This record gives sequence, C-alpha cells and structure tokens, in this order.
Amino acid sequence: MTSSKEHLWKTLEDLTSDQFKQFKWLLKEDFPASRLEKADRQDTVDLLVQKYGCEEALRTSTLVLGKIYRNDLAQQLLKTNLKQTDKLENGPRIGNGVGSNGESAKQKARLDEMRTEISQKIKEREEKICEIQRSAELSRKSAERQTEESVLAFAGLVQLVEKSLSHLTEVIEYEQKATQKQAEEIIKDLQQEISELSRKEAELEHLLLTEDDEKFLQDVKTSNLTKISITKPSYSESVKTSVDKLKEALSEEMKKFYKKAKLIWMQQFAVEVTLDPLTAHPQLVISQDGKQVHCRATQPNFPDRPEDISVLGKDSLSSGSSYFEVEVGQKSSWDLGVIYRSIGRQGPTATGPGADLWKFSLRDGDGDNAAGVDLFQKAPVNKVGVYVNYEKGLVLFCDVDSGEMIRGFSKCSFKESLYPFFSFGGNNGHPNSDPLVISSP
Repeated sequence: MTSSKEHLWKTLEDLTSDQFKQFKWLLKEDFPASRLEKADRQDTVDLLVQKYGCEEALRTSTLVLGKIYRNDLAQQLLKTNLKQTDKLENGPRIGNGVGSNGESAKQKARLDEMRTEISQKIKEREEKICEIQRSAELSRKSAERQTEESVLAFAGLVQLVEKSLSHLTEVIEYEQKATQKQAEEIIKDLQQEISELSRKEAELEHLLLTEDDEKFLQDVKTSNLTKISITKPSYSESVKTSVDKLKEALSEEMKKFYKKAKLIWMQQFAVEVTLDPLTAHPQLVISQDGKQVHCRATQPNFPDRPEDISVLGKDSLSSGSSYFEVEVGQKSSWDLGVIYRSIGRQGPTATGPGADLWKFSLRDGDGDNAAGVDLFQKAPVNKVGVYVNYEKGLVLFCDVDSGEMIRGFSKCSFKESLYPFFSFGGNNGHPNSDPLVISSP
C-alpha cells in the first residue's frame, strides 16, 4: 500500500516548476530559507513529515495547494488520504503468510515507482545540462561581442589620437611657416637697404668734390628695421588646446564604450521569451512562433486604459538575472516591462519599486503626463532591452543600438513571479499598427 509520504510526493510531482517554487515560498515562515531553497520535491516531503508528522503534513500541504490555485490536487490528496485511512481502519487483517503473487505484485509496483523516480531524475539532469549549455553558449557569444566592441572602440580611440596629433602637427607647421615667412621678408628688406647703403658709400668720394653734402644725406633713406625682431610663436597654447579637446573626445568615446560593455554583460542573461496567447487581448494577434504581436485593425478603438491591449510572456522570471529584447520599430505608442500575472485584467495599481508593474512607455512619440506613465523624452529607439535582477529588485531598460540606459527601477520588492509585459499603448489618432517583435541579442 502506498504510504502518505508517497502520496504527497506524487502530488508535488504534478506541480510545475513555478508552482513548486510558490509552494515552497508559502512554507518559508516554518522552515529556514536555506533548506527550502535547495530542497527538491522529495526533500520537501521529508521536511514536512519531520516537522508535522504524516497527518499534519498532508493537512498543511492541502491548504498550501489551495493557496496556489491547485484545488484539484488538494482534493485528490485529501480523498487519497481518506481512502487510505479507511482501509487501515476497516480493511482485512493480513497475516504473515503472503502469497507469492501478492509479493510479486508489490515488488513490481515498487520497481515501477523506482523506475519512474529514476526517469524523473534523469529528465531533471538532462534539463540542467541544456540549461548549462545554453548559459555557456550565451557567455561565449557575450565574450565574442565584447571582444569585437573592444577592438572597434580601441581602434576608434587610436584613430582619434592620430587625428588629433595630425591636427596639432598641422597647426605647429602653419605657425612655423608664418614665422619663417615673416623672417624672410624682414631679411629681404634689410638686404635691400644694405645694397642701397653700399651704393651711397661708393658715392661718398664724389661727394668730397662737391658741396652738396646736405642733399646727399637727405637722399639716403633707411628704415628702422634694425630694431625689428621676430615674434616667436607659443606652441604650448596650441598643444594645450589640442590635448584638452582630445581628452574631452576620449572621455565621450570611453563613456560610449562602457555603455556598450554593460549592455553586452546584460545580454549574456538572455532568456527565451514567447508570447502567451491565453493572456492576449482579443484585438491582438500572436504569430505562430510566439515572437510577434500586432492588432487586428490598423487603427483599433482602444479603451481608456492602454494597458488593457496587452499580452504576457509564457515563462516567468522568478530568480537571478534575466534579459530580453523587443523591436518597437516606428510605433508611436507602446509599453514594455514586467508584471505580476495575478493582477489580470483589472489592471495594475501603480508602477515603480513598491508596485505590481514595472514598465517603460512611449506615448504618441512625445510622452504623456498621465499617472503611472514613465515619460519617454529622448530620441526614439528602434530596439529596447529589458534587464531584471529578481533578488536585487532591479529593472533596467536600455537602447540596444546605443547602449544608453533610458529607464530604471531599483530597490523593488518583488512578491510574486514576474512575466514579460507587452502593450500597444493606445493610438489617439496616430498610426500604430507596426508589430512588437521579440528578438535575440
């Protein structure tokens, strides 16, 4: 006969990964978080039975299953437990002699259970291998992108330095040529005066024979060139100006490099996001591969609350770091972010650190001052990256093309699993039919 522990274990096996995480989360007040965090389904059963005993463990599990909306499993566990209790109390007593057929059947059942358990463990490990391989592949691609960006960035810096040096050399050469030309002109004038004075000197002998010495001296005209000096150019000012401009340009280039490096680091946490048709508004159409969404009409009649025209991703973001990218193209209005699935169509109560929706919005190209909308006041973007760190309570939005961080929420206190959120954001008379497209980094 299957024991209560086995019934409980089989019930937990029917939970999805997200539901099992929620199940353990609801037990955190009674167990150390460190033990629950690494506990698999069998470990969780052992913890419950050790603390409460079989009967109380079943009762507690039934209550928790109801809280995570698995009333079907709660009822099944309750009925199975009642049947087992009834058999123990009213069933026939079996002595020590058991037929070989009975023993064989029990042994076969036990072997089947062990085979199922082993198959499950193999499946879990195969899934873990796929997860590790995907992580390693993302890390490799991240390293390649970072290397390419670094080579381009440093080549650009070298080019910038060479251009600045070339410009400085041209300035120094220009100033030197100007000084040289000034010197040559002065020397030419002085040589002309020397020639004139030499000619007059030769005429002195003739002057001695005449009395017109006063007129002779008046004819000797000279300039004051002997007191002229060449102004030496100050290259230090040109060098200082050039170096200051170079520092400023290098600083801007390094800022761009750091932004791209941070983006590449976030991209290594990329997760596979597909749209969930079950959460889509009736006016939205999901592509067959679950990567695109658009409206059925070119200019649909949107309700007052833009968040209604939305769809969620299938898989939750409930631990560690996650990242995904969305092409928004030329759309005039949209919302992107993460949200609690539990809020449903009643709409979020607020956005921000203590809310249930964390989003970034564009409204008709130039923003909207409505409450809860994060204004988009920079140049339009073509592709938006969304980064989430669940434990740190961090949500960041960035322009994938430039690496610019365009919006962020920090110190958020997440109470549930998060789901990618996509909304068309209304149209208000502006064309907004282009699709939202989930893309790979």
